[in-house]
Amino acid sequence: MLIQITNLILQVLVSIVAGACLLRCYLQWLAFNLGSGQSKSIGSYLLPLTNWIILPLRRVIPSMGRFDTSSFLAAYLLVLGKIIIQSLVIGMDLSIAPWLINAAIDLLDLALSGLVGLVFVSVILTWISSGSQIQYLVSLLVEPLLIPIRRVMPNIGALDLSPLALLLGLQILQIVLNHLR
Repeated sequence: MLIQITNLILQVLVSIVAGACLLRCYLQWLAFNLGSGQSKSIGSYLLPLTNWIILPLRRVIPSMGRFDTSSFLAAYLLVLGKIIIQSLVIGMDLSIAPWLINAAIDLLDLALSGLVGLVFVSVILTWISSGSQIQYLVSLLVEPLLIPIRRVMPNIGALDLSPLALLLGLQILQIVLNHLR
């Protein structure tokens, strides 16, 4: 029971912070200004949550163009740390290769789960909160993924099925990842 509670707490904490690091990486890829000086911007929440791990990494590892290497590596290191702690608590094998592979799979699964959540939030916000600032941000995050799907899918008029197709693709990717695990 204590091991399950420890795993749950560890999973939640790492998912929040590593997810924030991945979001920061994605926002930089989209050239989004985090606006650290603005009081109600996403940056006022994201930067304090992630600066403690990203800023030291940035001193050593530069970004590669628009790809924020430090944010991505921070997310990977957090997930890797979680896997190592869980392995030590459970008393599993101490070899490094499975830890590295499982961390990569868990990080991809976290990214896919975050995207699934964003797509759901995007769809719900288009129904209830059209034109809000949060809808703008979520739309900014989801639209680059929907545009290629909309090019391929036929237009059905007022009904946009591209979020459903994206959700289906993300779920298939998660099934494949879980099978690899």
